[in-house]
Amino acid sequence: MSTRVATPRSRALGFGLRTARVARGLGMRELARLVDVAPQVLSHWESGTRVPRVEEVGLLLGAMRVEPVERRRLLELAECAKEPNWLERTVPGVSPALSTYVEYERTATEMVDWEPFVVPGLLQVPGYAEAILESHRLPPRMLEREVAVRLRRREVLTRRDPLALKLFLGEEALRRSIAEPAVMAEQLRLLVRAAQPRTSSIRVVRADAGYHPGLFGHFVIFDFAHLPSVVHIEHLRGSAHVYDGDHVAAFRAAAETLSGLALGEQESLALIQGVIAELE
Repeated sequence: MSTRVATPRSRALGFGLRTARVARGLGMRELARLVDVAPQVLSHWESGTRVPRVEEVGLLLGAMRVEPVERRRLLELAECAKEPNWLERTVPGVSPALSTYVEYERTATEMVDWEPFVVPGLLQVPGYAEAILESHRLPPRMLEREVAVRLRRREVLTRRDPLALKLFLGEEALRRSIAEPAVMAEQLRLLVRAAQPRTSSIRVVRADAGYHPGLFGHFVIFDFAHLPSVVHIEHLRGSAHVYDGDHVAAFRAAAETLSGLALGEQESLALIQGVIAELE
């Protein structure tokens, strides 16, 4: 079955195929004609939204006369492109959207996260996560599974090569009563601890910062060592990933604006600790 979302593995394969094609000066229609596939199909393969069979990749590489070393690398990618992601292997029954997001989180080198109203799932304590998930009326077993997934995701910040996190929080995320005061205080104390490693940065955008592009809503920018960046956005009924270079650049510009408006790291920590004192 064709992949409907571009997972990290399918994107790596697609990016490798596109790089090989562009390096040889071949247009998409020209290559599609050489291997007798529709240009739309080749476009899906290169974007990672569909995964070609290994023999189809071999046909492409032969038509482009790709060198043996690169040919082996791309064929190996093709062989594992449809394998389950980490979350699918460890927690059966998760949605493809969540699995893809978590795999981006695990494979990225840097993550820029703008959260105007709530603390992100990556840094939620159990009581805070439960308060959010209970509003979705999830069955107890599913709620327990979702909380466990959020706790395990935090490993990306403590592993040997930790994810570099740049989190911008709206002041409302600190003050909104998602859970009871004791849980909110516990949640904010976790934010203080999470900001200690040099690889993590947590900065607050004050409520009186005026108009800025972050008012349009939450977004996450994932940066990778050997792949183009991806932007994740969410809406009421689902989520989406943005790959287009110009669109990614627009979100990065928005993040730069937020960086200019946000309090410094020490000022942000002082504000968070002040809110903790109010709750206690």
